[in-house]
Amino acid sequence: MKTVHHIFFKNAESMPELAPGSVNLVVTSPPYPMIEMWDEMFSLLNYKIADSLKCGNGQEAYILMNQELDKVWVEVDRVLASTGMVCINMGDATRKVGDRFRLYPNHSYLIHSFQSMGYDVLPPVIWRKTSNKPTKFMGSGMMPPNAYVTLEHEYILIFRKDGPRKVSREDMPKRKESSYFWEERNQWFSDLWSDLQGTPQDLPSSHLRNRNAAFPFQLAYRLINMYSIQGDWILDPFLGTGTTTLAAACSARNSVGYELDPHFRKLIGDRIMEVPQFSDKVISQRLASHHAFLKKRSSENKSWKYHSLHYKFGVITRSEESIHFPVARNVEIVDKNQYHVFYEMSDGKS
Repeated sequence: MKTVHHIFFKNAESMPELAPGSVNLVVTSPPYPMIEMWDEMFSLLNYKIADSLKCGNGQEAYILMNQELDKVWVEVDRVLASTGMVCINMGDATRKVGDRFRLYPNHSYLIHSFQSMGYDVLPPVIWRKTSNKPTKFMGSGMMPPNAYVTLEHEYILIFRKDGPRKVSREDMPKRKESSYFWEERNQWFSDLWSDLQGTPQDLPSSHLRNRNAAFPFQLAYRLINMYSIQGDWILDPFLGTGTTTLAAACSARNSVGYELDPHFRKLIGDRIMEVPQFSDKVISQRLASHHAFLKKRSSENKSWKYHSLHYKFGVITRSEESIHFPVARNVEIVDKNQYHVFYEMSDGKS
């Protein structure tokens, strides 16, 4: 088995490399409008943004920044297959511009954008990121009424194009092998994720921007396993450090990523070359967790009715019987923008 991974260093508002309807799932985290670290990037895309910020017009800057992202979402819609899914990690922003402090609700703007394109808005995930700041409450100390609550969560917004996907008879075996465990389903499909730690934001090279906005590997990995099947095509139009590509490769999915900053090329390439070691670790952890779940269930005098066809351990539902995890064993560099990952099937040992 082989997957293909393309990396393009350019603006994703135009993706001529991708045919209409060629992508099954989008997993991404764009630059958040009105977060100060992204001011320069947005201003380079539209000089009016810098003028608005300078004049203290935060609301205008907020709209203009989101309109720049809208250009990418329109192109995403073109390349996304009918019944394809879009998962976007988006945070709101709190900021004082001029003499006014306020919330800039990026998630609300994004929902409106996809509703306007005809997408179904599905229940979102709230990713709760606990703040470690020593002074969490801001405004007026211990006295009312001008303090404000701490913003400690981000959204994972989930959109679906043209209704539920009908998997062909040809793809059904892969769909069954792509199943997740019952206990994973109960954790992953909760609307509150508080078990994922944020990723350290410092970057290792002086050639890269001072900070990045990478989400943790497990965030992308969960979404890819929840909303795609093995062999699907995954797109990240704001690739950054390459986390979505890494998660797709470890999930036996193909991927395409777009990133504006070419200085990320080596970092992303190095991460892809580490996929075999990382894939083995990820699959081993999933299998070990399932074995621990069965052991705990047995200690509670609870049994299971079904057994995995490939691994010979117990599973809770019939849907899990065909679970089979491909483990990456080799990576081939095709050219500077393309990698092939080759797999073998895991043996089920934890």
